[in-house]
Amino acid sequence: MDKNFIITLSIVGLLVLGGIGYAVWYASNNPQIIAQQNQDNTTNTNNTNNNTAQSGLPVVKTDSRSATYISTVVVNGTINPNGATTTYWYEYGQTSDLGTKTSNYLVGSGYATIYTPAYITDLKTNTDYYYRLSAKNIFGTVNGTTYSFKTNTTPNPTGIAPTTSTNSATDIERTTAKLNGNINPNGLETTLWFEYGFTSELGSVTAFQSAGSGNSSVPVVAAILNLQPLTKYYFRLNANNQFGTTNGQVLSFTTKGPLAPAAPIINTTSATAVTNSSAKLNANINPNGAATTYWFEYSTDSLLGNTLLASTAEEVISSGTSAVNVSKNIISLSKDTKYWFRIVAKNQYGTVRGEIKSFTTKK
Repeated sequence: MDKNFIITLSIVGLLVLGGIGYAVWYASNNPQIIAQQNQDNTTNTNNTNNNTAQSGLPVVKTDSRSATYISTVVVNGTINPNGATTTYWYEYGQTSDLGTKTSNYLVGSGYATIYTPAYITDLKTNTDYYYRLSAKNIFGTVNGTTYSFKTNTTPNPTGIAPTTSTNSATDIERTTAKLNGNINPNGLETTLWFEYGFTSELGSVTAFQSAGSGNSSVPVVAAILNLQPLTKYYFRLNANNQFGTTNGQVLSFTTKGPLAPAAPIINTTSATAVTNSSAKLNANINPNGAATTYWFEYSTDSLLGNTLLASTAEEVISSGTSAVNVSKNIISLSKDTKYWFRIVAKNQYGTVRGEIKSFTTKK
C-alpha cells in the first residue's frame, strides 16, 4: 500500500470505518460521515466562508446500534458542530439516569456532520446498560436519544485511538496550499481529515479519507483551493477510529500576494553559452498570479525594430507569484556580430517587455 496518502478536495463520499468486531455490522448499514458540500468541492464549515450559515447548538444523533463485548462496548453517533467549537462525550449507566461519562473529544467548529465513536471499558458482564451521545459548544449542551445494550461473553478488542501530528504547510501560493501531517492508525481502520480556517477555531474541512489500518506513521497531504491572498490560515490534522478521535496541533501559514492578479513582472538578465553561431538567452519572470506566456525577441538592430526582429517560440508558465528563471537557445547567428535581445511576457492583465541587453558572437 502506498504510504503517501494524497488527499484531494473532492466530494465527500460514504467512508467505511470500523474496528474489531465492529466494521461488519456498522459499515454495511450506516454511512459514517455525511458532509455538506459547497461549489469548490471542499466541505465549507466556517461561518466566515459561508455567509448563509448561522452558528448554533450542535446537532447530535446517537446511533442505536453498538458493538458489545464481555466488559466493553463501542458506541457511536454523529455530530454537526453547527459553526462553533464543539466537544462530545457519552453518558452511560445501568439505569436510564445514566451517571457516568467518557472523556471529552473535540470535533471542531464546522458545519460537516462527523462520525463520533467512543470505546467504553470496565463494564459488568451480561449486564444491561443505557447510553447517549452528548455535545456542547458556546450555545449550549445537547443530549442525543438514550438507547441500551447488554454486555456478553465476547472477548474484548484491543487497540487505541490513532496518533497524529500536524506538519508545516507547503506549496503556498495566492489561493492554494498543501496541508501536511503524519498519522499512525495504530492497527485499526482509521479516517483522517484536515480542518482549516481564518482563526484557530478553524471551520472548513477537507474531504474525509481512509488512512488504512497500519501500525506505522505515514505522511498525508491535502491540497486546498480558493484561499484568499495575503491571508493567515490556521489548520490541523484529525483522525478517528473505534477507540476515539485525535486532534493534531494547530499550525498556521499565510498565503502570498498580490491581493489581485496583475501583469507579469520580468527581468532580462544575460546571454550565456555564446558561440560564433548560437547563444542562450536568460531572464526571470513573476507571473503575478495569472498563467503567463513568454518569448524572447532578438535582432542586430539595437532598437529591436520589426524589420530585422526575430522571436523564439512562445512558452507557458503557471500562475504562481514567485519569480522563475527562464531561458531559450537561439541558433543560426552570424559570427562576430552584436545582437540585442529582451524578454517579453503576457497574461490576461497585460503584455510587458523587458530591458534590452546585448551580446556579441564569437569570431
